[in-house]
Amino acid sequence: MTMNIDKPWVIRTYAGHSTAEASNSLYRKNLSKGQTGLSIAFDLPTQTAYDSDNIIAKGEVGKVGVPISHIGNMMTLFKKIPLEKMNTSMTINAPAAWLLSLYIATAEKAGISRKTLSGTTQNDITKEYLSRGTYIFPPEPSLRLTSDIITFTTTELPKWNPMNVCSYHLQEAGATPEQELSYALATAIGILEFVKKRQKLKNELFEQIVGRISFFVNSGMRFLTETSKMIAFTEMWDEICKKRFNIKNPKFRRFRYGMQVNSLGLTESQPENNVYRILIQMLPVVIAKNSRARAVQLPAWNEALGLPRPWDQQWSLRLQQIMAFETDLLEFGDVFEGSKQIKKKVNELKKLAKKELKIIDEFGGLEKAIENGYMKRKLVESQTIRQKKIEDGMQKVVGVNCFTEGEDSPLVSSNDGGFQKVDKKAELNQIENVRKWKCNRNNKKVKTLLDKLSQVAKSGENIMETSIECAHAGVTTGEWGSVMRDVFGEYRAPTGIVSSSINHNKTEVKKLQSLRKRLEILTKKVGRRPKMLVGKPGLDGHSNGAEQIAVRARDVGFEVVYDGIRSSPEQLVNTCIEEGVNIVGLSILSGSHLFLVDEFLKLLKNVNFDNIPIVVGGIIPPTDEKKLLKKGISAIFTPKNFQIFDIMDEIVTIVETQFAKSN
Repeated sequence: MTMNIDKPWVIRTYAGHSTAEASNSLYRKNLSKGQTGLSIAFDLPTQTAYDSDNIIAKGEVGKVGVPISHIGNMMTLFKKIPLEKMNTSMTINAPAAWLLSLYIATAEKAGISRKTLSGTTQNDITKEYLSRGTYIFPPEPSLRLTSDIITFTTTELPKWNPMNVCSYHLQEAGATPEQELSYALATAIGILEFVKKRQKLKNELFEQIVGRISFFVNSGMRFLTETSKMIAFTEMWDEICKKRFNIKNPKFRRFRYGMQVNSLGLTESQPENNVYRILIQMLPVVIAKNSRARAVQLPAWNEALGLPRPWDQQWSLRLQQIMAFETDLLEFGDVFEGSKQIKKKVNELKKLAKKELKIIDEFGGLEKAIENGYMKRKLVESQTIRQKKIEDGMQKVVGVNCFTEGEDSPLVSSNDGGFQKVDKKAELNQIENVRKWKCNRNNKKVKTLLDKLSQVAKSGENIMETSIECAHAGVTTGEWGSVMRDVFGEYRAPTGIVSSSINHNKTEVKKLQSLRKRLEILTKKVGRRPKMLVGKPGLDGHSNGAEQIAVRARDVGFEVVYDGIRSSPEQLVNTCIEEGVNIVGLSILSGSHLFLVDEFLKLLKNVNFDNIPIVVGGIIPPTDEKKLLKKGISAIFTPKNFQIFDIMDEIVTIVETQFAKSN
């Protein structure tokens, strides 16, 4: 008897670090271990369209991904990897058109037809405004660049997914399941309506465009709710395609998606528990056949500590392979079909999501709901409630707010602390690589093409073919980004910061009242409310922690200055002086904390403002904590410090102590 067994999903790990050479070696090793697709992590300068030798990139090069400044880097990244056979996912958004151009040019230099390329560009700018923070341009030109990729690839790269509508980061920013559903679907609707409005398309071509839109979702610990969410996504997208866009062919109405589990839900405390979390969170996207993911990438158990080592990534790869090849999961139909409980939850989520979609439509659609700050504000509110539940113990996190007693983990007792450190020479080598590249190319041709690129961007023509020409000629990521910045301008998204207005239990009310009273006493002594600057130096766009600190600091009585993400140390020092702040909180999650704190301290000293207390939060290893404290940092907060009232208590104490010293 022949058994009908489904094919497994595309198995990936999200990877890239240090240099193109090091990342290429990692990719080839992972592929040799049975990985079936690539998922490229770019560093922050690349994600924000800066070259590695730009002063603003200092300290950030190769930290959270691979630096790609020109086609030479891209060719090295994919050396000895057959692109015509590879399914490559690129997590890139604001400069997605450029990185895709580099990828196409790399293939063409190897004699590979662009028509054979398969993979995905994330290319979802909405979630950058709402959560991830690597946006560059205002919403309208950003949507235009997204649209250019979509229309270009539909005809030129027929096997390419031009956009991953990304609800993944929305959940990490606090989105409830109904918000994740509605905001992701609103993004897809907004993009498709923008494409349709901007260009007169034949129905047949528009159907193909709709059929190439894919999604990238998050999956958390609430197994049945997450399973129901995926079914709701599948049903709602089919309804939207059918009723809103009049898509006749059911093939083009399929909800096609990839998935990664909730990385920010992984814990620094008892990190070995994260392996079980990762496995449980994968289940909702693979267990139900009718809503199964097309591709899955799992984080490593130690991502709350630092950069995963090759062995750590291998462990996550094996989790997928065991699920796909040792279980009988792929031998059965949809095991949840007919479940009354699942159907009830699916209908509940759909009802709530449709209500939220209606609100966004009433604002005038996606672009307006971003610009007026509505979506960002709702996410900050949801994250505040989620954080509060963890603090109260209503949402259990094993090893964090319950069952905290345990043995020391042997996984983190090795000499490397349980994670990989980026080679310090890697950044210097990459900077030298870029400088040499600029000297050895035909700069006259580069200048001509950059002028042409500017004209194309201004004219409203599709940017892709000219960008591919630029890639072939040796134009750099920073040069492409500079042209786009000149034409479109840069954008600062709303922060969504307001007072929390959430209910506190009796113990918390007492803490809140005590902290407010202490700050009131200081206010009377100083003559004004103590002022706190919450800053995000460098290119790191993960703002959840900074936002929650800003919200709670305002609740307890601080006057809070928070201008959002991507401030330079110079800008933050100027703010310190102009605002006359009493304490600074720096949030850095990119691994660049030592460099950025050093720069900030030097600049403060230069202007004789170095007596101000500073606290730092982020993913900071214990060895680096000690180094920062030696430099004079007043306190360090990492993911294990989840009680925000305790953080506020320590910050108020620091301000009180500083005031007592100065008087």
